[in-house]
Amino acid sequence: MPRFKKLQETLSGYALEFIFVDDGSQDNSFQLLVDEQKKDKRIKLIKLSRNFGSMAAIQAGLHYAKGDCVGIIAADLQDPPELFLEMIKKWESGRKVVMALREKREGSVLQNFFSDTYYRLLKKFAIDDYPEGGFDLVVIDQQIVDELKRISEKNTNIMSLIFWLGHDRESVSYARQKREVGTSKWTLTKKMKLFIDTFINFSYVPIRVISLIGLLTAIASFSYGLLVIILRCFDKIAVPGWTIIVVILTLLLGLIMVMLGIIGEYLWRILDESRKRPSYVVDKVIID
Repeated sequence: MPRFKKLQETLSGYALEFIFVDDGSQDNSFQLLVDEQKKDKRIKLIKLSRNFGSMAAIQAGLHYAKGDCVGIIAADLQDPPELFLEMIKKWESGRKVVMALREKREGSVLQNFFSDTYYRLLKKFAIDDYPEGGFDLVVIDQQIVDELKRISEKNTNIMSLIFWLGHDRESVSYARQKREVGTSKWTLTKKMKLFIDTFINFSYVPIRVISLIGLLTAIASFSYGLLVIILRCFDKIAVPGWTIIVVILTLLLGLIMVMLGIIGEYLWRILDESRKRPSYVVDKVIID
């Protein structure tokens, strides 16, 4: 755990607690953390009963955090933990949210393209002043932690929620490195879920798109119907055509299915919230 060692050394002048959340890992990660805790009693270990996703894991970590400020960092070795030193100093100056913004990232062209597109859409249609490159490394005041606990939303984006809360913000910049060890579990499916969750939770655009499509479709249908009536009055339609009927029916059914799908996403989230199931289930907590 070289990066963790670096973090311990960098922040040796602060009273710290280190909270690791095992989000249903299938390797020996948890046992390695148990061994590490025997050497450093400041480590707290939270093991979830299965994989609930990164956002739920962050919520679990925040629930057990007790410090005056909390730093959030992924354990994939891509974000430099030494940035915390500068970020904590900015927090000490009065900022309640200090974000580490990615100026660039060392990854594949395809990954960078999808990531950049996601943040551009988020900035344009959901949170207009959201950082273009997004952020995963952040230091937040305990007040922000308490507010996140009270909100306790499921199917959400914690980083977007932190930004949405407002408060005094400041940022530092860095270049994200390639992953050095292991394979990322941040699959395309999980990225798509985060994309959908973010836009449904922070933007009214999907519903507005449905309304706009419905309005345009109604106008087009009315205009075509009026045209048919006029042509019929002047005997310009000799034989009614089946092709245009099939095309119109197919178009309308396709639009209806798309709109029902978007509405279904909203209804599913309403149902999920109304059932009051927890965002995560803790299997084991090891706090010395």
